[in-house]
Amino acid sequence: MTDIKNSESPSLDATPFRVAAVAFDMDGLMFDTEAVYDKTASILLGRRGCEYTDELRNEIMGRPPEYCFRRMVESCSLKESWQEIARENEEIFIEQLKGGYATTPGLLELFDELDRLGIPRCVCTSSKRFVAGEVLKKDGVNKRLDFVLTSEDVVNGKPDPEVYLKAAERFGVAPESTLVLEDSAAGCASALAAGCPCCMLRAYHNVSVDFSRARLVVERLDAPELFALLRGY
Repeated sequence: MTDIKNSESPSLDATPFRVAAVAFDMDGLMFDTEAVYDKTASILLGRRGCEYTDELRNEIMGRPPEYCFRRMVESCSLKESWQEIARENEEIFIEQLKGGYATTPGLLELFDELDRLGIPRCVCTSSKRFVAGEVLKKDGVNKRLDFVLTSEDVVNGKPDPEVYLKAAERFGVAPESTLVLEDSAAGCASALAAGCPCCMLRAYHNVSVDFSRARLVVERLDAPELFALLRGY
């Protein structure tokens, strides 16, 4: 787990660049599904007499499914395979989604701004394709994306740079012109390793994460400083 940083400036890198495309993380960034994941994991492990601790949560945040469920199996000394745990977790998660989940403040306004500027966008998530498809239906977000990359589209998940390199390649632009929006340490590391500038969303679930290497840190997705960055100011 990374160290806490409480003195982030609004803009951590003033080097000019042109945003040619935007790649969004999904969970915790576009929607408050982290709360759903927390409840799901608590149910899953609670059935086995285990606790879903803050330490485990922070360790697996933003990581691909195999890593997450292997760590659950190891940390709780479970007898099932990580694949069995993953299948049960997905069933619980889809059921919990029916209870509703919040769209991150400013997301739809950000999409409107991207439309005005003609900037293409995608999602790069550590979730599985089926799960991403269900989550992205909210507010018609799935219809406003150029494409979606999931854990099933890469060999190496975040913090490896593969997913963001693939996104830039598919956009047909350089990584350094692909702005990544993230909310986890693993996601930030992935973006930076790919050579992409990274804007981080500060939220309740990542208060202890060090975002000091990010290009920008915001508390809403319609933050004026983010819109200024998109406009090239």
